[in-house]
Amino acid sequence: MKTITFDDFLNVDLRVGRVVSTSVFNEARKPAYVLHVDFGDELGIKKSSAQITALYQPDELIGKLVVAVVNFPPKQIGPLMSECLITGFHNERGEVALCAPDQFVPLGTKLL
Repeated sequence: MKTITFDDFLNVDLRVGRVVSTSVFNEARKPAYVLHVDFGDELGIKKSSAQITALYQPDELIGKLVVAVVNFPPKQIGPLMSECLITGFHNERGEVALCAPDQFVPLGTKLL
């Protein structure tokens, strides 16, 4: 495992957001959704592609808190310009389970 410094970690801006809309990303090479995530007044709403179709349905994602990297440069994914990276963990079948706080925290809160 490669080690990093604490300063390296501080450079990754991980924030809590709430999913406000979802749609199936039909143009993606692998099954995915387009998520619009509200990160509060400072950052606003950002969009992302997320390969989480195995464990989640679009309508159950609305209102869910997620953790995302918000300081990557925008990335073109097919016709979508992704503005953040939603975080998750692969289970034993390779399906992605979202990384999310288990209690409410204000939108835009930074992971420390």
